[in-house]
Amino acid sequence: MTALLLVPSIAAATQASALVGSEFVGARQTTPQSHAATLAQTPAGLVAAWFGGKHERDPDVGIWVSRRQANGWSEPIEVANGAQPDGTRLPTWNPVLFRTHRGSLMLFYKVGPDPQHWWGMLMTSMDDGAHWSPPRRLPQGILGPIKNPPVQLADGTVVSPSSTEGDHWRVHVERSTDEGATWQVVSPPMGQQPIEAIQPALLLHRDGSLQAIGRTKQDKVFSTVSQDGGRTWTPMRLLDLPNPNSGIDALVLADGRSLIVYNPTSHGSQWWDGRGQLAVAISKDGQHWHKVLDLEDTPGAEFSYPTVIQTSDGLVHAVYTWKRQRIKHVVIDPRRLD
Repeated sequence: MTALLLVPSIAAATQASALVGSEFVGARQTTPQSHAATLAQTPAGLVAAWFGGKHERDPDVGIWVSRRQANGWSEPIEVANGAQPDGTRLPTWNPVLFRTHRGSLMLFYKVGPDPQHWWGMLMTSMDDGAHWSPPRRLPQGILGPIKNPPVQLADGTVVSPSSTEGDHWRVHVERSTDEGATWQVVSPPMGQQPIEAIQPALLLHRDGSLQAIGRTKQDKVFSTVSQDGGRTWTPMRLLDLPNPNSGIDALVLADGRSLIVYNPTSHGSQWWDGRGQLAVAISKDGQHWHKVLDLEDTPGAEFSYPTVIQTSDGLVHAVYTWKRQRIKHVVIDPRRLD
């Protein structure tokens, strides 16, 4: 992988030393708007995908892919759209990349007029994102991962974080023991005070437990835990971690700590309020978090919908929406995060 552009120094020396690279995905802006990026590592390099077009909900919005190899990010190409058999076209939404233990690269995405009426789609690649299978619709009632990638357990079970946005927001997971051929839906129980939540991220802890955390309407990140591979879950509760009704992503690092990329604010009168800041927090147990790094801070702008992975060299890579115009890619050295 070629060296990334070095970021300028920022206020805290620890932050400056931890943030080791920053760049845009693609040499130019491909569509008027870009949003909801996803990222995966393959033997051939990083693969990123996002939805782009005139604006969110427009029928011309498609799924775009770029691959980062020795000479940098490739020119983005549109690999899927919402064209229907009758000639009409619907918007696409929220791609999610996931590479299975067997080496298949899955690209999940949604098609539909809005999040209340969309359905799940899936394409696969056996050559690290260079070529893709024809899209197929997921089974009735299965949406696929809504924003963040699944995890695959030691026994091969794939646990996919999902949610619905009907009259009430509800989180669920979709489990597959045959790498996506069939799925089982499991919903965590609501707590004493019902939490409106969507877009979970999954943390696979060293003790084998699974934790789902994510976006809510209650100005905090929610949490629920499974001790049996996602078959059953504890009642949802709110963490002391702010959330302005915006997507997050999180993972367990190789050293056992948990890391989240999130907007460290509360929401305002408009849906985009609070998305002008994007930050990184660290936790030793997934329950108590400490903000350690600022990625963006521009009031009135939008930096949102991160996806974060740790690559085989130990570095952390995140992609996120940059002002709805571009997809930004940053690289973090987690060893420098206290």
